[in-house]
Formats: sequence, C-alpha cells, structure tokens
Amino acid sequence: MSKMKSHSGAKKRFKVTGSGKLMRRQANKNHLLEHKSSKRKRSIEGRTEVAKADQKQTRKLLGR
Repeated sequence: MSKMKSHSGAKKRFKVTGSGKLMRRQANKNHLLEHKSSKRKRSIEGRTEVAKADQKQTRKLLGR
C-alpha cells in the first residue's frame, strides 16, 4: 500500500510546534486593512493555537 499524502492546503496553513501544538494564522489580516486601526492590525499579528474542536481533523490532514 502506498504512503498517505498530507493535505497540501493544510501544510501551508498549519505548523506543529516542538511541543506538539497546532498553530495557525489569525483571521482579518488579508484585505480591507485600510479602515482597521494600527493597534488592531498589530494585535492580529503572529500565530494562535488551533481550537480544540478542530485539532483532530487538522492532525489527520497533516498526516499525524
């Protein structure tokens, strides 16, 4: 039987940390940034953990 392939879209969107946490980008930082305040845009920066309810499915997509 051939190897399982991980989901290409999920590979680009999620990262697994050394401790095993699933991290994702925060929403609202792609477009329509003109009217959002600088403070709001800064607070959206960085990564956040994937919700507990979504972790099982996300790990499956990543082949873990």
